[in-house]
Amino acid sequence: MDQMDPDDLDGGTPDTHRPSDQDSSPANGAATRTVGKPDRHASLVRLLTELSAERDQRGEPALAFLGQGYRLLEQNSDGGTLGTQYLTMVEASPYGICVHQRGKVVFVNSATMRFVGARVSTEIIGMHITDLVDAGSQDALLARIGSLASPGSFSEPTEMTLRTLQGRSVTVESQAVLTTWEGKPAYQVIMRDLTTQKAAEAGLRFQAALVGHASDAIIATSPDGLVTSWNPAAEAVYGHELDQVIGVPVAEVVGAPMSPREVVAAGGVVQATHYSADGTALAVRVSAAEMFDGYVLLCADETAQRRAEAEFATVVETLDEGVLLVGPGGRIELANSAAHRIAGVPAGSLVGLESRTLRLHDEYGVPVPVDDLPSARVRRSGKVETGRVVQVRRRDGAHRWLSLTSGPLMAPGQSVPSVLTSFADITERRAISERLAYEATHDPLTRLANRTLALNHLRRTIADPARTTTVMFIDLDKFKIINDSLGHTVGDQVLRIVGDRLRAAAGPSDLVGRLGGDEFLVITTGYAEAAEVRALADHLQRRLAESLTVHGRELHINTSIGIVIAEPGDTRSADELLEDADLAMYQAKTFGPGRYAFYAPIMRKRVQDRFALEQDLRNAVAEGLVETVYQPVVDLRTGDMVAVKAKSCWDHPVRGPIDPAELAEIADDDDLLTVIGAEVLAKAACEISRWRADHGVHCNVNVSLSVRQLGDPTLLQVVQAILEDAGLVPQDLSLDVDETALKDAADAVDALRKTGVRVTAERFGAGYSSLAQLCRLDLNVIEIDRSFVADLGRSSDAEPIVAGIMAMAHAVDLVVVAEGVETARQLEVLHELGCDWAKGPLVAPPGPVKDLKSAYTHVVRRM
Repeated sequence: MDQMDPDDLDGGTPDTHRPSDQDSSPANGAATRTVGKPDRHASLVRLLTELSAERDQRGEPALAFLGQGYRLLEQNSDGGTLGTQYLTMVEASPYGICVHQRGKVVFVNSATMRFVGARVSTEIIGMHITDLVDAGSQDALLARIGSLASPGSFSEPTEMTLRTLQGRSVTVESQAVLTTWEGKPAYQVIMRDLTTQKAAEAGLRFQAALVGHASDAIIATSPDGLVTSWNPAAEAVYGHELDQVIGVPVAEVVGAPMSPREVVAAGGVVQATHYSADGTALAVRVSAAEMFDGYVLLCADETAQRRAEAEFATVVETLDEGVLLVGPGGRIELANSAAHRIAGVPAGSLVGLESRTLRLHDEYGVPVPVDDLPSARVRRSGKVETGRVVQVRRRDGAHRWLSLTSGPLMAPGQSVPSVLTSFADITERRAISERLAYEATHDPLTRLANRTLALNHLRRTIADPARTTTVMFIDLDKFKIINDSLGHTVGDQVLRIVGDRLRAAAGPSDLVGRLGGDEFLVITTGYAEAAEVRALADHLQRRLAESLTVHGRELHINTSIGIVIAEPGDTRSADELLEDADLAMYQAKTFGPGRYAFYAPIMRKRVQDRFALEQDLRNAVAEGLVETVYQPVVDLRTGDMVAVKAKSCWDHPVRGPIDPAELAEIADDDDLLTVIGAEVLAKAACEISRWRADHGVHCNVNVSLSVRQLGDPTLLQVVQAILEDAGLVPQDLSLDVDETALKDAADAVDALRKTGVRVTAERFGAGYSSLAQLCRLDLNVIEIDRSFVADLGRSSDAEPIVAGIMAMAHAVDLVVVAEGVETARQLEVLHELGCDWAKGPLVAPPGPVKDLKSAYTHVVRRM
């Protein structure tokens, strides 16, 4: 039928005599009520009469309630008393009862008022019924009312949403009945509050969903242990479908003895091993609780967790690092084997100990306070700490260095975290690191500080504005002679002895170092006056000059010392101070062996001049300004020129002519000597070859070779190419090598001699000359150093030395040349000693090739 509005129903108008706020009706809070109008009472009686026929056929709450009212009528004939009793029952009912006529509310009981949030009935009486119904339920309400065709007909119980006076929603179950009110058609609605039921249903649905989606097996059983419920997780854990287990003893399903009653009696939680349908063993934690109709079991499959725990325990136990777990109370709860091994205690003895009983020390050996232990620090900060290094002192007296990593572990329900600490024994690694650090800062031969450590120490001392720093740069005089003549083994031992003596002679707070080779360093801050520094230098030189014996040889060592004093406020860096001390040392060498010198700014000026001179020489070589001059070598017996010594000559535009010896020294420092030497050799070979051909004179070409040139792997090929270009045979060339370089260049010398080239030992006597050395090296000529020739005729010691050198040379059939003959007396002594050849200013100065002569008879001894 068409939807209708209740206002269209024939119901008359509402009674104008409505209860006021002062009415004593139960709807307004009174326990009883006196009905003032018989027709209103009669309406209620008629309502009950019309519905009495339905009281036994339906079980709806509304009809049941009406049935109760009808039984009151059957048992009571007094209408007034009956009305009062019925109204009392209506007011006391938990069901909401509302009567509306022509769409207007004409009666409500207390329950209805409670449903819609009214305090008194007058708040509702007279309202349109749809004002109390949610918009979503109004259409269904009107449809139900429209379906009631005759008095006594009623609708099916239906859910409906009320709208309270406060705007909230209330879900009720309602049933409408078409009746009469005061003789006119009306609708009585009986409502049951579904709020509690809905909440219960929602709770049941939630519980069902929870059970259905739980990851743990949930099993319900009867009191005697038969399965009555089996959730999906149980199917997954045990491999049995629901229809396979219902009614089956739970012990049979889980594959192991299982009594829910015994689990509850044991405290409700047990650990058990169950078996799935395929026989797989399961580690299960069983929780049991008793219900009104049996038991519920929660079976948590912990197989993976137990396996992981076992694997973790195995991993922890096999770690080479120690692992400790300190509980919230400060006791050690877990310690692996490595922890016991590193701590040097029996297995298992750490567990249960208070962590504060562990004896830890920091990197300086200071005991670690209790509140600074790893567990205390982590609990205080709540953060992970890594890389902390401590020392543990074991019961056996050994000290072990440990690297710690600690972090908090907070278990559920724990207010204070546990602390997990892992530690590695880094004792060996630390020892290696310390050894490497020591070796990186110390000289491996003498164990003294090396350059790096010395400079770092010097930087710290000069940074102190209150201290005066003194740097002493010490060089051993003529140490190269010892090293070359006696061998590096002896030389190394000499260096060790010198280092030991320096360490003993210096102050306890002084730094003693070796910079390399035969260079040593002393840095001291104990002296503020130059006189004190001089006294220290004298003390060091006297101590180092004391004789020493190495491999049966007694040796004497002199030292040259360069001194720099850096007073507070000195702006020089450590490197500059070291450089200045080096300059002062070279200045001391110019004074002779065993001397010392204080740095002066003029020394730096000399170095700068030397550097400028090196640059000028390099430019001169590039521009071809370095010339070659020749100095005759004359036979003292005949006066014939037997050889020509080729030398480099350079006329500096400012300083004038540069002595060949000084030029060679400058060129060797700048590595130009190899270039110049090759040019001199090529030019001398060609020019002397032509001069010999022009004058019909046979003489050798002598050219000096430096150590650098001897180390050139192409030297042999270069020499052979030059001789071929000049038309000379190898025997026409004599290569002059400094005596001190012969030992290191023995292979190169041998290679040259095998080609037929002659070799002369220059400056013989300046090094450690010996007959053994003459025999060992394949030489042709030795050249006595000019320092010995210069003393002839004025020092009684010179003649025996020169005589000894000649005797050694002649003993092995070598020719002896005297270098630097300047005076007639020197020439006379050389004749007397039987010297073979000579060269020097007295014989003939160096000059161009055109000034050469075939003979210089003035040097022949007159009879």
